[in-house]
Amino acid sequence: MKTELTDTTSSKVNAALLEARRSIGMPTLGMVLTLVIVTDEENAYDAVKAASDASREHPCRIIAVIKRQGRAHRRLNQTRLDAELRVGTDAGTGEIIMLRLHGELTRHAGPVVLPLLLPDAPVVAWWPADAPEDLGRDDLGRLAQRRITDAYTALDSVAELAARGASYAPGDTDLAWTRLTPWRSLLAAALDQRPVSVTGAAVESEADNPSAELLACWLEDRLGVPVERVVTPGPVVTRVRLATAGGEITVDRPSGALATLGVPGQPDRRVALKIRSTAELISEELRRLDADDTYAAALRRLSRQAAAAAPAVSTR
Repeated sequence: MKTELTDTTSSKVNAALLEARRSIGMPTLGMVLTLVIVTDEENAYDAVKAASDASREHPCRIIAVIKRQGRAHRRLNQTRLDAELRVGTDAGTGEIIMLRLHGELTRHAGPVVLPLLLPDAPVVAWWPADAPEDLGRDDLGRLAQRRITDAYTALDSVAELAARGASYAPGDTDLAWTRLTPWRSLLAAALDQRPVSVTGAAVESEADNPSAELLACWLEDRLGVPVERVVTPGPVVTRVRLATAGGEITVDRPSGALATLGVPGQPDRRVALKIRSTAELISEELRRLDADDTYAAALRRLSRQAAAAAPAVSTR
């Protein structure tokens, strides 16, 4: 069921949502959180689709905040809120509220969203693109226990990610880190099978890949060894090598959904290591709402390395 409201308010949206649920006999029981998506019209469809797919594992209320700041609205000084409500079969396993903020209202999204949050339920905020510099101080970021960004969408993704280290707050995360979960699990399992001292490492990937930089920083932080960055045609991370006294431990995925795990003294094995969809990444992030200290350590190391590599600014 779909309901559209024009030039409305948060209280009217709440009332319309309640009426829509009553008309189809759908309670809010079973929804475990509120997912707030802060986006624009260009990215709204894909983001809401991914969130709706993720809601099959995590039934939730999805609130898409779409800020409309076109020239026409500024010229007319038009400040208003339009809403589209989806419940039942049109909203997957939860509810979808599309909020389009026009004019001056785009600067005050927090008070608009606050009355629409599920009571006594965690809040997760996700910026598919164009995230604010300081997530914890953003008016929507302050409402959330978990704040998700995606450095891949930035023009300079590695610099964007490195800058996040300066404003990091517990609960911040990035999908560039989430994409590494299978890699980190596989590398940790390989070292568990062959407990040896690692003397060096290398991460091979396409140029300026934020996931590769985070993976290298994670290895440096956990193993205490220098990690070489090697540029390859890609796509994304293609190979990781861990040097040991008995030979190299390697995870090699030049393309496709399968990788080759090489451990000295053992036959090579083929393991699943596909590139996951955005819906799968969001589903993983919604499984945990606490601070990710491992990500924080890797991010801070990346920020320190970026600061050290930056050219000195002359004061003359």
